[in-house]
Amino acid sequence: MTIQNTLLPIHKGSLQPHWIATAKSKGFDIVARVVDRLHLALRCHQCGALNKVRLFTLMNSQPNCSACIEQVWASDAAAAGLEFLSRDPKNRHYGLYRAACGHQLRRQFELIKRVAALQTGVRCETCHAASEIGVAQARGWHLLCPDPEGDQNYRLYKHMDCGHEQRVARVNMQTGRFGCGGCSEDWVAAPSFLYAMSFTLSNGRELVKLGFSRDPGSRLRYQLQRDMDMPCAILRQIPMATGQDAIRLEKRLHAKLLREHADCVVDPASYRTQIRVKSEIYDARLTKTILGHLDKIEVQAA
Repeated sequence: MTIQNTLLPIHKGSLQPHWIATAKSKGFDIVARVVDRLHLALRCHQCGALNKVRLFTLMNSQPNCSACIEQVWASDAAAAGLEFLSRDPKNRHYGLYRAACGHQLRRQFELIKRVAALQTGVRCETCHAASEIGVAQARGWHLLCPDPEGDQNYRLYKHMDCGHEQRVARVNMQTGRFGCGGCSEDWVAAPSFLYAMSFTLSNGRELVKLGFSRDPGSRLRYQLQRDMDMPCAILRQIPMATGQDAIRLEKRLHAKLLREHADCVVDPASYRTQIRVKSEIYDARLTKTILGHLDKIEVQAA
């Protein structure tokens, strides 16, 4: 008799009536005695699959059907966006899965159940590693290896321009909010930008922000935008030779706007749940004025 792709010998011996009754009460039919006097072949009422079960287990606890369990694992995997391949032969708490990208993953069954319930997520290490390499290269760095100090939030990188190697937090590599310890300039001396950004709050109110940053895109996405569904955009960004020039002109502009358009200053309480900043936000009717000032600065800086 073949059970789960394994050929098992039939054991000659009678089936006791109370064994048969117990099996039926627990969702199985006894097909035969297998291997030895201590094992039975049980057919599951639910799916019809055969299972090798110890007689002691049948009589003293609830046997499990391996096929039904695997069907649950497969259903959980499908709900999590994965394909169940098999149980991990090295650890009964883990399964092997194929991700949508085609790579094979090894995960705990309980984790996949949580993913299926939308309580957490799952990612492919191979694809994630390739993504981290791409992010580093876009910033001008080579990803060398995991953090030498063992911190999973850091990686060791090498600067393409000067060859300097340093630990960088993964989130900082994504946002670009770090400098090279070998050759980078202090922000005061490094190039920067003046920018104007627009925001539309959930209540429909439109706002405009004037500010400076060496990376306005990163500033918007990773620092200012608390509500990721909020419509927002960079309206203008004017390059400045240094951060010192940028902050000097920014402060001058804010002082002018406060003097001449105090009624356009917006109370932070109205946007604090969607924008991560405490000031320098104006009503959108000041947008044209702010862009006009930036145009003049751009002409003067040219």
